[in-house]
Amino acid sequence: MAMAEAPSTSDSARLRVAALIAERHRRPSIAPVIRDTYAMVLAGGRGTRLRQLTDWRAKPAVPFGGKHRIIDFALSNCINSGLRRIGVATQYKAHSLIRHLQHGWNFLDDRVQEFIDVLPAQQRMRQGWYAGTADALYQNLDILRMHEPRFVLVLAGDHIYKMDYGLMLAEHIDSGADVSIACTEMPRETATAFGVLQVDDQDAICSFVEKPPDPAPLPGDPGRALISMGIYVFSAEALYALLRTDARRPDSSHDFARDLVPALLHDGVRPHAHRFINSCVNVVDGQPYWRDVGTVDAYWEANMDLTRVRPELNMYDPQWPIRTLEEHLPPAKFIFGSPDPRGQTLESLVSSGCIISGAAIIRSLLFTDVVIERNSVIEDSILLPNVRIGSNVRLQRTIVDRRCTLPDGFTAGVDRVADAARFHVTPHGTVLITPEMLGQQLHDYS
Repeated sequence: MAMAEAPSTSDSARLRVAALIAERHRRPSIAPVIRDTYAMVLAGGRGTRLRQLTDWRAKPAVPFGGKHRIIDFALSNCINSGLRRIGVATQYKAHSLIRHLQHGWNFLDDRVQEFIDVLPAQQRMRQGWYAGTADALYQNLDILRMHEPRFVLVLAGDHIYKMDYGLMLAEHIDSGADVSIACTEMPRETATAFGVLQVDDQDAICSFVEKPPDPAPLPGDPGRALISMGIYVFSAEALYALLRTDARRPDSSHDFARDLVPALLHDGVRPHAHRFINSCVNVVDGQPYWRDVGTVDAYWEANMDLTRVRPELNMYDPQWPIRTLEEHLPPAKFIFGSPDPRGQTLESLVSSGCIISGAAIIRSLLFTDVVIERNSVIEDSILLPNVRIGSNVRLQRTIVDRRCTLPDGFTAGVDRVADAARFHVTPHGTVLITPEMLGQQLHDYS
């Protein structure tokens, strides 16, 4: 019988984490390096390509995987790597993100210098909001200096992956560079959405182009390119100098990828490229797992992968848990079963607090506190928290946003023309439904 997490996948994940732990033991210098590192998570972006999913929340606060938020992956990687001094820079519609951090990530002990600080744009260094990713750090220079780190780890808060940052820090020291950039390989046709690197045989970065129309191929592999993951390690004093220089440039947009890294290369500095495969906790068929869920289709695909018998992302690994806010909800409940296909659940994830009343749930993911009435069929769909589904509802390849109520007999994902007149439909046919599209008043924008 197939298991929800195949034994081979689980065993492989355990072996991978064991290898990483063994690597740490071979590098006794990692522990003090981690203690001397401040992690800054950049979580202020809207993520416009997620369309209406980010109308009322920042992209890092978008729900993922049944009960998590996207930012939980970067924060969990920090905690699992031993990093306990963390700042989260927020900006765009940050209420739900801040509330999630306050309620779900309040377990660190400030008495021993463990903390997650929320750092909204406060005009500490100049008037205005954060102008870019580099400006987010520049405006918090006084806070960074107050903690006196030797190294600063800069993270994007909107990607899905599992990584041991301690190994990247150790490699950064071994390289002798002032700057290290984490990178991974991907097909050239999708690399156009990222910063593309070229490196020499010592993994020193020779060139960096942000979102090129024709990405430079990997040597010996013309179909793939090397892209930046938006993860940086800086020696602290070098970072401070770079930020001050960038802040004085009138032509700068104050962004790491568009300004800071190209300026470094122009000045003859060659940052070190850290290969993600060397610190990734989740490797599938030789490829490290990393996803930018930046579009509605990419978001649908990454969530739906978790419903498969052998999901690429292992969420069942106790050695590298992905932490989140644990809501106090009862177990999922299935009632009014029937012998016909309208009362079954197949290859699906159903979270706490859900009540399924004689409905069919097929290859779908239900977040917390979802209620579905009799004879409804939910197929290849994602229902975010607090959704209410009436009876005889039919959904196919649909994302239903939080607190939507779908009346009896409602359909979506069946008639593309009709769906496009009411909802957002992607080029691949994914239907996105929000309360505003249904004309429903929403009082909790989370």
